[in-house]
Amino acid sequence: MAAAGDVAVISEVKRASPSKGPLFPDLDPAALARQYEAGGAACLSVLTDVEFFQGSPADLQAARAACSLPVLRKDFTVDARDVCDARLMGADCVLLIAAALDDDELGSFLELGRRIGLDVLVEIHDEPELARAVAAGADLVGVNQRDLVTFQVDTARAVRMAPQMPGGVVRVAESGITGPDDARVLAEAGYHAVLVGEHLVTSGDPTVGVAALRAAARG
Repeated sequence: MAAAGDVAVISEVKRASPSKGPLFPDLDPAALARQYEAGGAACLSVLTDVEFFQGSPADLQAARAACSLPVLRKDFTVDARDVCDARLMGADCVLLIAAALDDDELGSFLELGRRIGLDVLVEIHDEPELARAVAAGADLVGVNQRDLVTFQVDTARAVRMAPQMPGGVVRVAESGITGPDDARVLAEAGYHAVLVGEHLVTSGDPTVGVAALRAAARG
């Protein structure tokens, strides 16, 4: 957990992205996980998609074994078996992208994840997707500031969405977070956590990078 006055940081093990290509293709997921933990990360996010992010289940397993932090499996979850696979590979949380699922899938995958002991992060992009997530019973909601089609980042999106999120929902801001100033704005908007990948894996010192983001809301 983050200390009082901090914003929690979900630090991502990310080798590449569809928009930027290779970011850190030779990263050691175990070493990176330990650096993130040393910086005070609250959680890890590990890309397991091979085609677009050059990740793998092995990355998740290595990161999970190297530290005591809970781990989110970041992938395209489109089948009930994907939810179960996340649990089998050692994840503590699974990602559901509202835009990729219909209402029945969103609700059933959310229920399945909870039933097998997973937390479930439901990712949204706009007001209609927020309404769907809330109707499905989501209590952990991430606002992705990156458009999934164009890959463009709208840094005002999360701020716009924050006041529309109901009380009791843990709010996570994702994508386009380039440093402490961005994290501070998001914390002030009401976000409990920021999920950061590219900025940290390319920072040169992930431990310092996490600590700076954590402290962004102090003052």
